[in-house]
Amino acid sequence: MAAKKSMIVERLRKAQMIECISKGKRLDGRGLLDYRPIVIETGIIEKAEGSAKVSIGNTQVIAGVKVEVSEPFPDTPNEGLLVVNAEVLPLASPYTEPGPPDEDAIELARVVDRGIRASGMIDLSKLVLVEGEKVIAIYVDVSMLDLDGNLFDATSYAVVSSLLTARIPKFKVSNEGKVVKLDEYVPLPIRTLPISVTMARIGDALIVDPTHEEELVMDARITLTIDSEGNLCAGQKGCSGVLSFEQIKLACETAIVKSKEIREIIKKATGYGKG
Repeated sequence: MAAKKSMIVERLRKAQMIECISKGKRLDGRGLLDYRPIVIETGIIEKAEGSAKVSIGNTQVIAGVKVEVSEPFPDTPNEGLLVVNAEVLPLASPYTEPGPPDEDAIELARVVDRGIRASGMIDLSKLVLVEGEKVIAIYVDVSMLDLDGNLFDATSYAVVSSLLTARIPKFKVSNEGKVVKLDEYVPLPIRTLPISVTMARIGDALIVDPTHEEELVMDARITLTIDSEGNLCAGQKGCSGVLSFEQIKLACETAIVKSKEIREIIKKATGYGKG
């Protein structure tokens, strides 16, 4: 996902952005704490147990859920598995090259995975078939279709939406200990709805939902995940620039407010909470 940069252009654009941001506006006309339009479509991959496509402005991400029976991790024998993988398709950006995931794609998958896992969104204890031996594994594969900034939030919303709409097969364990897949599907055991909010520091200001152009000149980035009760579940700081205590405090307050707005968008798109 690394983009080719021009130092001269970067400095000129950064100076222009800082001047604009000092007046409470951004180059695309948004306020500092405004998201671009968020569009969520669900059930778009027929063979997946759950799927969603999320657009934030021109950034587009698609996620699909697959279910398998697997062995639990050695340190959590009484929990099922949740694994998020992310891939940036070469068609997503002129600066993306074919090949294994680079460090940015690996960080993306880990930040999204950590936010959802730390929130306890899925009750993994209910995915155990034979403790210490057989559990249900939930794999969420995410592909980036178009890159225009804020992949962290787009990916997180796609994963959360696909999990909310997923229907997984039921399994039973025979007297001989054999796991049998039944012809019956049930929703995942959802406990909370985590929302990530990503902000960038450009100059002295914090902005939410940075575009690709804003990411090229940002000094620091922070992604915070908030659960349905307004608790901070996870955070990831990016880039070499620092954030002051007051900026981190503002980021937390902003994330709580914005997460409420975005949670309603996801609930409406997925039908979650409608009984």
